[in-house]
Amino acid sequence: MELAVGASQATIKSLLSKLGTLLAQEYSLIRGVRGDIQFINDELASMQAFLSNLGHSNDGHDDQTEDWMKQVREVAYDIEDCIDDFTHSLDPDRRGDDCWSKFLAILDEIRTCWPRRNIAAKVSELKERARDVGDRRGRYGVSNPEPGKKKGSLDVYSAAEHQETTRRLVGIKQPVGVEDDMKELEKWIISDDNKKLGVLSIFGFGGVGKTTAAMALYRKCGVNFNRRAMVTVSHSTDPDSVLKDILNKVKENIVHQQGQDSTGGISEKNQAAAPQSMISFLQKIMTMLCQISPCSRNQEDDRGASNKEHEAIKKDLQEQLEKNRYLLLIDDVWSSSTWQTIRNCLPKNDHGSRVIVTTRFEAVARTSLVDHQHFYKMQFLSSEDAKELFRKSLSESRVTESSRPIQDDKVPDRVWEMCGGLPLPIVTMAGLVASKPHTDHTEWIQVCDSLFPEPQVCHKPEEFMRIINYCYNVLPSDLKTCSLYLCIFPKGRKISRKRLIRRWIAEGFVSEKQGLSVEDVAETCFNQLVERKIIRPVEHSSDGRVKSCQVHDMVLEYIISKAGEENFVTVVGGPWSMPTRSNKVRRLSLQSTDSKRAKEADLMNLSHVRSLTVFGRLDHLHFKSFKTGIVQVLDLEGCGGFEENRVSVSDICKMTLLKYLSLRGTDIRKLPSSIGDLKYLETLDVRETKVRELPPSAGQLERISNILGGNKRTREALKVPKEIKKGTIKTLRTLSGIEIEGSVAASDLSYFTGLRKLAIYKLHKSDQMFKDLLSSVQYLSGYYLQTLVIDDESSDFLNRLDSMSSHPTDLRALELAGRLLKLPNWLPSLDKLIKLTLSATALRTDNLVLLSRLVSLFSLTFSVSAKQDPTMAAILEKNKSDSRGQIFVPAGGFGKLKLLRISVPLLPPLNFSRMATPHLERLELSFKRLEGLQGVDKLGNLHDVVLAVDGKADEQTKRVLEGLKKSSPARKYALIINEHHD
Repeated sequence: MELAVGASQATIKSLLSKLGTLLAQEYSLIRGVRGDIQFINDELASMQAFLSNLGHSNDGHDDQTEDWMKQVREVAYDIEDCIDDFTHSLDPDRRGDDCWSKFLAILDEIRTCWPRRNIAAKVSELKERARDVGDRRGRYGVSNPEPGKKKGSLDVYSAAEHQETTRRLVGIKQPVGVEDDMKELEKWIISDDNKKLGVLSIFGFGGVGKTTAAMALYRKCGVNFNRRAMVTVSHSTDPDSVLKDILNKVKENIVHQQGQDSTGGISEKNQAAAPQSMISFLQKIMTMLCQISPCSRNQEDDRGASNKEHEAIKKDLQEQLEKNRYLLLIDDVWSSSTWQTIRNCLPKNDHGSRVIVTTRFEAVARTSLVDHQHFYKMQFLSSEDAKELFRKSLSESRVTESSRPIQDDKVPDRVWEMCGGLPLPIVTMAGLVASKPHTDHTEWIQVCDSLFPEPQVCHKPEEFMRIINYCYNVLPSDLKTCSLYLCIFPKGRKISRKRLIRRWIAEGFVSEKQGLSVEDVAETCFNQLVERKIIRPVEHSSDGRVKSCQVHDMVLEYIISKAGEENFVTVVGGPWSMPTRSNKVRRLSLQSTDSKRAKEADLMNLSHVRSLTVFGRLDHLHFKSFKTGIVQVLDLEGCGGFEENRVSVSDICKMTLLKYLSLRGTDIRKLPSSIGDLKYLETLDVRETKVRELPPSAGQLERISNILGGNKRTREALKVPKEIKKGTIKTLRTLSGIEIEGSVAASDLSYFTGLRKLAIYKLHKSDQMFKDLLSSVQYLSGYYLQTLVIDDESSDFLNRLDSMSSHPTDLRALELAGRLLKLPNWLPSLDKLIKLTLSATALRTDNLVLLSRLVSLFSLTFSVSAKQDPTMAAILEKNKSDSRGQIFVPAGGFGKLKLLRISVPLLPPLNFSRMATPHLERLELSFKRLEGLQGVDKLGNLHDVVLAVDGKADEQTKRVLEGLKKSSPARKYALIINEHHD
């Protein structure tokens, strides 16, 4: 098939870029090497063109062609390793005609004589291999592809690239065809009639919609519980891992509710622990291995330690859940024994707690563990419901404003009828149809007949693989590569859009085209995968863009299989075994690092790893070899253990070709002074760590694009050295979470004219600095600045915003944290502003009237904390009994507003005028006391209301809430009351 085409083309594409750079620079080479490199470059360019033609063929490929494509891929990988070694070992020639430069050049030539000879020998060998691979195609009859229509990315992207993404809110999506059943299940979950622990078991075929139904119930009912967690299981998951995941999610939920750190709590980003890095650590590990003998005593010690860990987890869960009403969603349980182990660790309290379990097996679902149980079997959809789901999914696939609508007469009923009433195949086919708006009725009939000849339909999970295989094969080559990369992330894991896009860029999967930046092209690739239903959004940011996504487990299983066949990614510790086609690991994803999985990694050849991602601890990891000189992506997000395992972080700085480094959410405290040695680094992510300052050498990061630091929730900030402006002026695009003080003058910010996002979490008080910062913001606004975040504790700077001679007219997002009684007069002129967040800003009618003139505003957030600003809280307190203190949302404004959030200790009477916020979809109000809420019934598009009461509600609040509850049955939106009792 077309498997090898996508990944192989991506490999060669990345390699050709490196070869071009190498040939353009001046290196001291052994005679003839430059000619060999030029030959390799030309040969691979021809191979890439040939592979591209193979990808345009409508027919499958025979075994000889597939084998040849894999040989192309392997030789390209090895050439790339050689080039990376070359770049790592040698520096460009010193230039200059003076005697000193010539003398240094001679010394360099003598010093690098041996490395250059080794490289020359490798290049010569690889030249012959490249020649042999080219000749072998003719010797063994790999025929030229038939001319076919080009399926490159141009026709796919031309409409989408130049358009803004359709901005949406992810609401509570109800499964199609089971509306009445869902209402009954909701009543059962939140009912107070039975205070015993209750278990709801949802079972049925893979792809029948179990997870969709369970997640809808979890999201809809979750606010009625003060402890909750949602986890995913698989057939190879250790029960203790699931229990730890539940514990982490519960503690994270506590942090979210209380707005402060939970002692001992570990966030979702901290679920795993980092690999102990690199050369010095490997030496320690090898020494330890030599001292360890595989005796039964050690095995008994391991079992004892495991039992102790199990009991500790069980005890911790009891402490967190026993006295609380909790709701757990445990998705995709495969065995009764696993479920029994998990269930036995959960407390049987009398608070009305509930557990939702999904499984493919009825025997697992009906495992009797508690007295209060409910069973629900997901059924196939009827013909009408299947048609409704298809049309709904087709509409949702329009992720960009320019996505073409599909005419009904072009899509035959056969498209959804052949899916046999299974929701997942129906949704997947909708994504395929949306991506091919020009395909006519006859062509779709031919596609359906090729997949399921009439009257055959899709009824089994394995039959669905025919559909996903077809959808994969018609992807453009670059989208094939981006989709294969998804298998790096564990089953059920939320994948951050920005994290994924930055990694694609670092891996070289996307490049500039048609005048668009590489970031814009990567965004387009992401949007295309959403439209085609390869990935599904699960969380949107407040600006309406996808924040995180997931891959359905059946789609992920297919992708993992393909990535394994192609030796594209090697997954250790995942739920599905991967075929081993090569002993050379190129991209390694460690999804579990227990002793069993560690042995698997220990047997691999890790000297060719260029991308390493870790989701587990290092306790049992024993790397045999790891060549730091070719690693380009190191992602340790959410890992701990730097301190307790004595990891030498300085070893990371020996990865001189590193492009992407994420230490987010780890327990690292300090970056090494040699961080500047990472000359190729594009993304440095130290958010939510204890790193508070970048070393001065960070100014040597000549290619850095994203510097991400600080903690958005706690507003802890990162100090950036004054040297940063020396080498990063042209490349820096994101500077987030920084502190502005003497070490970085505010005036220096004006040098970074390429900045798209500037987020300042701490601002020191200084009149001159305020003036310089105002000047810098004005200056940057004339270039590319789109997102501006400023946290001004003193509020002195924010109160000077009106003095700006020119304002940032191109801003898309603006966040101001500080006491603002009066908003800047120029704010309504920001006609491109989509997201506005105001913390400690006066919530008054006049301010709302001013903001209502923002023509593009999608989301608006007001927040006031008594701890954050006692003065502002006092102002609100003064208004509590003042009839003139009512707040009116004016009519005729907020034409595009879909999300309104207000979080204040005391919420005065809030009134929505008729025709106010005509497109508002979600309203979130968080408070301790609520004095009134009127006019909500006038909001015709409102479908999601969250009222979060902080602590025990007073009598006035209770009366308001009761009035809303009584009116809710007649309303078209869901009223959610979240009343927490301390």
